[in-house]
Amino acid sequence: SRLGILIVRHLKRLERVILGYLEVCDGPEEEARLGILETLQCTIEHAWPRMPSRLPVLLKALLKMIWDVHTDQGSTPEPVKAALLQGATECLILLDRCSEGQVKVLLEGVYGSCEENRVRECIRKVQQST
Repeated sequence: SRLGILIVRHLKRLERVILGYLEVCDGPEEEARLGILETLQCTIEHAWPRMPSRLPVLLKALLKMIWDVHTDQGSTPEPVKAALLQGATECLILLDRCSEGQVKVLLEGVYGSCEENRVRECIRKVQQST
């Protein structure tokens, strides 16, 4: 947040780091994933004019992480899973706002074909956001 809009200078490199952290489960407390979701939220807020061009990559990574968290049979406690899903949902809402509703349009097909309630709940929150 200290860099503000100047974060766009480092966006390409930061995006690779964010994507890497979203892919990997880091233990039961998921501290790295929770931290990187906060970083992504802050990045979207400060660099929002550049986010629509990164939408396909970030949307895919966030949806994959949501699915991975939902299907995780490991030792991750439920409150941690809920925090991860909430963080990813907030990122999707921010991406939708800066892309003028593109995320909602892209998620319509996913919502219709998904039968998992927890994943559908995240998508529903994005679609109902204003």
